[in-house]
Amino acid sequence: MPILHRTGTDRGALSCGRERGAVEFVSLTDLADGCARLTGDPGQPALAVVDLSTTDWSSPVVATAAATLAERSIVTLGWSSVALPPTSAAVLDALTLTLAPNGPGRSWVSVTDAVDDIAATVAAAPGAAITLASLLPATSRADVYDGLQLESLAYSTLLAGPEFAAWRAATPVAVVPPDDEPVLLDRIDDDLAITFNRPHRHNAFSRSLRDALIEGLEVARLDRSIRSVVLSGAGPSFCSGGDLDEFGTAHDPVAAHMTRLGRSAGWLIHQLRGRITVHLHGACIGAGIELPSFAGQVVASSDTWVQLPELRMGLVPGAGGTVSVNHRIGRWRTAYLALSGRRLDAAAAQEWGLVDVVR
Repeated sequence: MPILHRTGTDRGALSCGRERGAVEFVSLTDLADGCARLTGDPGQPALAVVDLSTTDWSSPVVATAAATLAERSIVTLGWSSVALPPTSAAVLDALTLTLAPNGPGRSWVSVTDAVDDIAATVAAAPGAAITLASLLPATSRADVYDGLQLESLAYSTLLAGPEFAAWRAATPVAVVPPDDEPVLLDRIDDDLAITFNRPHRHNAFSRSLRDALIEGLEVARLDRSIRSVVLSGAGPSFCSGGDLDEFGTAHDPVAAHMTRLGRSAGWLIHQLRGRITVHLHGACIGAGIELPSFAGQVVASSDTWVQLPELRMGLVPGAGGTVSVNHRIGRWRTAYLALSGRRLDAAAAQEWGLVDVVR
């Protein structure tokens, strides 16, 4: 994958219709003129990179370009080598995400060297990437339950798709012994402690752990005398995400969708958000950050790092992250985490609002 950065000295490389592999390079003028392809048609680029570095933000084409971007169905990535002014807000809002040193609101990320990582992700799983780009605006507007339904429908569709099938075929499956106590419950007076107890698997989120977690959360939901719930993980990590050895074992996508909604730990944590605190440490991957993000209080140790790697498997986040993470940090930074696959450390997670306290 070539380096995709463009500056004002080589805008000729961004002329209308110029493509390089699975990427289309466009300018705001291209967008305003209607000559850029922003639909996910078969055989067309799934990613458009928009160079914003030399844009005249007082130009009348800006509003037209923003309207065109708002109707896109592919991944649109803004990139700038300079800080973006307040007048760029409408364009940044319409893009899937923007990489720039600074900008208005929270629709940009200052990691300007992530273009190639994002392009590689989109090239490897264009269907999942386009699905994510369409899903995040919808779940940002939806309430939590409706958002979970939208996410589950998208996730179940991708489970039945070729990108996930290719990942599953290339990824060996190990036989994992059953866990005696995947979750520990400890009630002292009016306080309930719930602890993930699969330290040998970095508390990978298996079906047995999910079911045991739901049982503990249901205790707190039904018993209003429980004033506080503390969720934590034993061992070196809070939760390393879904147990990969169980991925794809449900052969009926419709049944998987119904189970995901009916057995949603994220929905229960959301219902308990005023009484629940989650303590993070070590790896918090996939479900390991998607579920905590539903809680009213998230406390992280300084060694915490988070990651959303699902697109590499041909999937979108499926434990509620397109809702919970989205509502905490905005759809653009959620898109950055999912599309880049990069880790975010505790300090950055606090700065973005993904965690509330770092200790």
